[in-house]
Amino acid sequence: MKLGIIGCGLIGAKRTAAMPELTLVAAADVDYTRAQALCARYGGQSFDDAAGVFASDADIVVIAVTHNQLAPLALEAIRAGKHVLLEKPGARTAGELADVAALAKEKNLKIKVGFNHRFHPAIWKAKELVDQGAVGEILFVRGRYGHGGRPGYDKEWRFSKSLSGGGELLDQGTHLIDLSRWFLGEFTEVRGVLPRYFWRGEVEDNCFLTLLTAKGQCAHLHASWTEWKNMFCLEIYGKDGKLQIDGLGGSYGLEQLAFYKMLPGMGPPETTIWQYPFPDSSWALEMHELVDAIQNDRQPVGDIADAIANLTVVDALYAQGASA
Repeated sequence: MKLGIIGCGLIGAKRTAAMPELTLVAAADVDYTRAQALCARYGGQSFDDAAGVFASDADIVVIAVTHNQLAPLALEAIRAGKHVLLEKPGARTAGELADVAALAKEKNLKIKVGFNHRFHPAIWKAKELVDQGAVGEILFVRGRYGHGGRPGYDKEWRFSKSLSGGGELLDQGTHLIDLSRWFLGEFTEVRGVLPRYFWRGEVEDNCFLTLLTAKGQCAHLHASWTEWKNMFCLEIYGKDGKLQIDGLGGSYGLEQLAFYKMLPGMGPPETTIWQYPFPDSSWALEMHELVDAIQNDRQPVGDIADAIANLTVVDALYAQGASA
């Protein structure tokens, strides 16, 4: 298959590097030098706008741009007959994705949204264990995720509400929501507080969320741009045990999964730990998932329906006026 890239910054470059077996045929960026640099390294023709990518013979187009441009460019890609890997959160609101989903279904094209965290090996293993019934019925999920930004972070595009649609809730918060939905199912009640503690601007720098399913299962989540030491932790509590994922590699620390199996007499659990010290493979595994879905005409794991459900939660939280 042939690949096109729109948005040749950090994420666009990661996506290209993750799939060396795909031939890069076209890359576009408003900063033309970035498109040139990507093509100089991986091949293909560089452009200063997306039209060149849509006119190319790319089978899959990766769209890694500011949030306000995600849905409009996805629509253009589908009209051009391309499958799409659309970076998360997919749009600023659920409504912006409705036409994208309808057109993709009409043309039988696949839309994968970039929820790459599902493909981290510790998280994938945890899902397999849950599906096997290893921890019994899930009671609740607790998640924390954060980084501390960088000098001038509040001057970047993420702090412009017209470009981003929101702050940390739409950034790392949507990863936590996606993973919680994956383990618990749909949320019927959402509550949250979205303060601006440190980074002054139009959007929140923290989000504290309580999300409930129809059965009363709870996801208690905190995503932060004031986490001065990068961290990730996701805990899944079942009636028969607990799974805990810590780290994502790199600055987030060693990725590992701990399985705490409750014994008949309770007390200290039987503990099994898997560690994943190798480089982050989630980007490549996610792209492989999209390619396999295209080849086998099925919906990919983490598709546009997941993005719409995710953004429906986000929309509800912003509608509550939860920003402090």
